[in-house]
Amino acid sequence: MKESPPNRLLGEARRHKILEWLQEEGSARVRTLAEAFGVSEVTVRQDLEKLEADGHIEREHGGAFLKSVPQQVRSMALQHQSHLDAKERIGRAAAALVENGETIILDSGSTTTAVATHLAGKRDLTVITNALNIALMLGADPGFEVHMTGGHFKAPTLSLSGERSADYFKGLYVRRLFLATAAIDVESGLTYPALSDIAVKRAMIGAAEQVCLVADSSKIGQRSFSALGGLDLVHVLITDDGITDADRKTIEGAGVQIIIA
Repeated sequence: MKESPPNRLLGEARRHKILEWLQEEGSARVRTLAEAFGVSEVTVRQDLEKLEADGHIEREHGGAFLKSVPQQVRSMALQHQSHLDAKERIGRAAAALVENGETIILDSGSTTTAVATHLAGKRDLTVITNALNIALMLGADPGFEVHMTGGHFKAPTLSLSGERSADYFKGLYVRRLFLATAAIDVESGLTYPALSDIAVKRAMIGAAEQVCLVADSSKIGQRSFSALGGLDLVHVLITDDGITDADRKTIEGAGVQIIIA
């Protein structure tokens, strides 16, 4: 029986979300994906077969992994490399908020990496991060004291994640958190492609006096797979001039200060 167009679209949308999951996590088990997306393991295997045929992933027994991961990790490159000009400007504007002597948390991601790049010249900073690339970048600077969380290594984001990483933040108190997100939506709030980072990001937020969300404007009005929480978690959004007037008004109406880089 020929599949109806709505079901076909549903399948395409699900495969897109599964690919986003793998681009965030690096790999996944069939059982995990089936439970997360509410479909059978047979359906997930069919989805992975299609993604493999399209050249995005490689299947293995019981799961799949992102095809680009081995080379990406060897070169210490991040998976998400779009909108780099905007992220550079956002990183500069975010770093300008940091004062000498502060203790800050830097989340993992390409935009927070841009923040780290522009911290050069600051003095007596204590930086806590779950990002291996950020720790390596800042750890050689004598003006920084760098601490890393523990946890499970996620290749696409060069980061440490999971409950052990979240536990690191218990009892900590910092001035600012620079938080990354995959998508921002007024109704859904901050959303991410997979589940493993949610506990870590909640723990980071709980340890910070001020939460600064760094996100380019392409992420505004979008929704990803798993929700962290509403915009009330955020004090400041640092974005680029691609934000629309309507989105700016709505986000500021939610009590978030916006800085345009």
